[in-house]
Amino acid sequence: MSSVNRDVLTQYLDDLLKPEGFKDYCPNGLQVEGRDEIRSLVCGVTANQSLLDLALKSGADAILVHHGWFWRGENGAVTGIKRNRLKTLLANDINLYAYHLPLDAHPVLGNNAGLAKAAGWQQTGLFGEQNLGCIGTPEAGSTIKTLTDRLTKVLGRAPFVLAESMDQPVRRVAWCTGGAQSYFEAAIQAGADVFVTGEVSEPMVHLARETGVAYVAAGHHATERFGVQALGESIASQFGIKVTYLEVDSPV
Repeated sequence: MSSVNRDVLTQYLDDLLKPEGFKDYCPNGLQVEGRDEIRSLVCGVTANQSLLDLALKSGADAILVHHGWFWRGENGAVTGIKRNRLKTLLANDINLYAYHLPLDAHPVLGNNAGLAKAAGWQQTGLFGEQNLGCIGTPEAGSTIKTLTDRLTKVLGRAPFVLAESMDQPVRRVAWCTGGAQSYFEAAIQAGADVFVTGEVSEPMVHLARETGVAYVAAGHHATERFGVQALGESIASQFGIKVTYLEVDSPV
């Protein structure tokens, strides 16, 4: 079975995703150091205990996620849930890699790129803080209904929709995966007919009603499965190691 040295894999990922170019809420890259040689890597959206347990059962040497640990402003004490998660990795010598905003933004492997490909959108520009939002064109003749029907099919869940009418035409679509509801105003200013993200908060209701721009919350977890899977495929192709995506469902 092929293997890759941990430091070689870390350098490959850092060179590919360029985390130094982002102002993020967490450290990107190798978050917890494990064994030197990696033969089997598990990918998942979030480094929760369920994913760690599945990875351990599968014999993984490393775990790659979008939502890792050590978020800005959190309590730094290693107790409770944090202690249990760290114990699982450290006791079993498993590496943890996490890439947050760099994995959202990558033009080929990123979550935004993956959502656009699955939904049939063509990106024409970027907007918002750190240019994390994307804007482009949907399939010809799209309406809010056809757009959300396609999202339901590719994501496996029906999105939450704020729109004046489901027959409302869509000529320009803006999107940013995950919890990007704060980008809605920038999407409106960029000329979007609809903004697609993962979550919704109360102020978005009024912005949608008062501007006539539709808002679609398609699921934080659901819209951010693309990046780790694409990045895992890149790692498998580059180094020939075993890479497995494990789904831990989330209703949010």
